[in-house]
Amino acid sequence: MTLLEQAGCDVEFPLDQTCCGQPAFNGGFADEARAQARQTLDVLDATEGTIVVPSGSCAAMIIQHTPELMEHDPEYAAKADRVGARTRELTQFLVDDADFDPAAADCGGCTTTYHASCHGLRGLNVLTQPKKLLDDAEIPRVDLEGEDECCGFGGLFSVKMPEVSAAMMDTKIKSIEASGADVVVGVDVSCLMHIGGGLQRRKSNVTTKHIAEVLVEDLT
Repeated sequence: MTLLEQAGCDVEFPLDQTCCGQPAFNGGFADEARAQARQTLDVLDATEGTIVVPSGSCAAMIIQHTPELMEHDPEYAAKADRVGARTRELTQFLVDDADFDPAAADCGGCTTTYHASCHGLRGLNVLTQPKKLLDDAEIPRVDLEGEDECCGFGGLFSVKMPEVSAAMMDTKIKSIEASGADVVVGVDVSCLMHIGGGLQRRKSNVTTKHIAEVLVEDLT
């Protein structure tokens, strides 16, 4: 909310919002996902203005998959279309819609690198926006080899295929450590949780931060 307020937005946070239904949807539990999606649509459809989501995976669910779930329910199909049309991933909104120019940030000499989450990148075309915000805030950033490659989390994928998930995470972490960065920045908390857990198990000094944290907090 702080970052959006810095961008000049009046922010409303409906307290009745819950999970968008993506975990159930990914697991094949369509009825359960539909019930959660209806709750989300009821809450968000009662609001006005742009709906900003700080997670590429949740934004992609609302924009792309919720309309699919509701296609045979005329009332909620209309709600899904209205809500989806107003929904933006956070960095997408700040750069593409709000033309936000962040204040210079003092990260205490740290260096960042950016991991591109799959849903944001492949579902919503979010790649340049987060890096532009970091650069505009004058936060030191180095390129990450394989930045657009999956970290291996994938929600239920990491549970169903833990060995493959762990191998993909290991590849990602080796690239992160090789970059020389102190902080891995992302736009999806699920990826950062997965990567962060791997870094901790390796006793790495590299930390993870959501881009909103980086842009509003000192990293010292």
